[in-house]
Amino acid sequence: MDIANKWDEILARLDRLGVLEKDLTESFSRSGGKGGQNVNKVETSVTLIHRPSGIIVRCQEARSQAQNRFFARLRLIEKLESRLREEKAREKREIEKIRRQKRGRSKAAKARILKDKRHRSGVKNFRARVRGED
Repeated sequence: MDIANKWDEILARLDRLGVLEKDLTESFSRSGGKGGQNVNKVETSVTLIHRPSGIIVRCQEARSQAQNRFFARLRLIEKLESRLREEKAREKREIEKIRRQKRGRSKAAKARILKDKRHRSGVKNFRARVRGED
């Protein structure tokens, strides 16, 4: 797969997530670490900010700025998809919780509750005042 296809795939994934290029703020800085004179003199590190969600991604994996731009967008996509999955899971848990709350008790549970109530009633009846003979 050539680089043009990879970029097209990344742009398509961003489009599916509803991320517009104007919502992204991209800045460059010098990265450190391996890479020799290139990383010390050229601004290869990419910082990508998605303003609507507030997600910030910094990438300095490669020696090339173009590759780091690609990897930064890839990481942004992964974070956005992860956030979407978490939101869907949270909604599903909430729906299931409401469904459990609305569900009635089983016949066995109702019978057990009534049996306990009758027992408690019998215990309380023994607390009644003793009536003398009138």
